Amino acid sequence: MRRVAKLSAACIATAALALSATACGSTSSDNDSSSSTESSGKGVKIGLAFDVGGRGDHSFNDSAARGADKAKKEFGGELKELTAKTSDTEADREQRLSDLADAGYNPVIGVGYAYAASMTKVAAKYPKTNFGIIDSVVDTKNADSITFTEEQGSYLAGVAAALKTKKNHVGFIGGVDVPLIKKFEAGFVQGAKDTKKSIQVDTQYLSHGSDTSGFASPDKGKEAASGMLDKGADVIYSAAGSSGNGSIEAVSGVKGAWAIGVDSDQYNIPGLAKYKNSILTSVIKNVDIGVYDLIKSVKDGKPLTGTHTYALKDGGVSLATSGGFIDDIKTQLDAAQKKIADGEIKVKTTP
Repeated sequence: MRRVAKLSAACIATAALALSATACGSTSSDNDSSSSTESSGKGVKIGLAFDVGGRGDHSFNDSAARGADKAKKEFGGELKELTAKTSDTEADREQRLSDLADAGYNPVIGVGYAYAASMTKVAAKYPKTNFGIIDSVVDTKNADSITFTEEQGSYLAGVAAALKTKKNHVGFIGGVDVPLIKKFEAGFVQGAKDTKKSIQVDTQYLSHGSDTSGFASPDKGKEAASGMLDKGADVIYSAAGSSGNGSIEAVSGVKGAWAIGVDSDQYNIPGLAKYKNSILTSVIKNVDIGVYDLIKSVKDGKPLTGTHTYALKDGGVSLATSGGFIDDIKTQLDAAQKKIADGEIKVKTTP
């Protein structure tokens, strides 16, 4: 039976303080890209296989990158990055992970659920290499499955949206209609409707099934958000990787409308600075902490394995307060958070 661990608040808080730097870069492309940085000393050789969008998506991948950057700075060594294409096949993902393992990188971390099947195969072929995967569970003895309670953070976003809307009309944009992103939708809709039963919640997905372009198409995000705004929504939450940048841009052009960011504190992302006064809050998913924890465990000679879930009550997910735009509803948000932590509110994982 696989070991399931909940992270302590003290552990989360310590790591969070160490991981406060924010990364920024260019937006994604369809080209598989790689980069490598080295430093003196033995350190660790970190292999990072990004999801589509890669470093510079201002969201999910950047959060993972912050964890790897922190570990490299602290422990020394080398960091090798490879980035997925929206056209990837299962063979492409297997090859990417195998290339990192062949080159001696340890741990090898797959950033995103899309690496689950390929990592299951590759980890079995490299039993002496430690693997990690974000947002999925890989049942091998040498893998650390790093998961989050996205639905809980999204519930708080729904509460905030319901309290801030002036039109009783909000929206959710998902990158791809997969179970992971459905968790974001489910929490958001439940939080909004628990707060205001009569609220209208529009939902839209940018791509479907194996098509992952919905995570790396800011133009699609902008178009979807514009459509929702035209229909009357005035708060839009996007869980769509770099596509969410387009959604934020669209919202910023409408007076009185709010965007809710995801994964990183998008108010503080330099690449989104010109839109920050339209970013109500962000549902922060501390992928950086999970990545850092795994790398540190390998460095310490006690590699994490099994499934580690970073929950709301531990600080694994949270709402950003940057900008002060939700300060006036802090009492209601704190009450909702306490009810979730105490088990009084059970947040759905499916819409």
